[in-house]
Amino acid sequence: MSRLTDIPIRIGPLGPIEPPGGGLGGGVAAILSELATLLERLVRGEPPGSIDLRSLPMSPRDRAELQRVLGDGEVQATVDAQGLSKMRETRVSGVWWVEHFDQQGALIAELLEVSRVPEMLASASDEMAAGARELRAHITASAASLQGGSHVRQP
Repeated sequence: MSRLTDIPIRIGPLGPIEPPGGGLGGGVAAILSELATLLERLVRGEPPGSIDLRSLPMSPRDRAELQRVLGDGEVQATVDAQGLSKMRETRVSGVWWVEHFDQQGALIAELLEVSRVPEMLASASDEMAAGARELRAHITASAASLQGGSHVRQP
């Protein structure tokens, strides 16, 4: 074969290109890059963000690599409200691994949340306003009780 035209060429169907064993392949690096971008934005005062892990084709190997790189931080929280929610800070400050379970214990959502504190742990404004009203009512009731009782001495 001394000429290019002498090289046999076969054309076949192109199948899907997947990393061995399925999963993200180099996608773990893409997730880490997105987390870095979300952290940089948060530091600049932009809103928090998250990555929905259940929407990604993660293999067990991908998940293990992501967990290895992110590691465990110092803070963990559990909320029991119509199913259990677990939030754990990763070794990377501002990156939280968040899992939500239904009442039967099945995992229904898994996120990497980039925020100062997971949104689920932040108090809602309407609930804080109700708490302030409750405290004011308690103060008013206590003051009225003291004025009507024998605890107050008149000069």
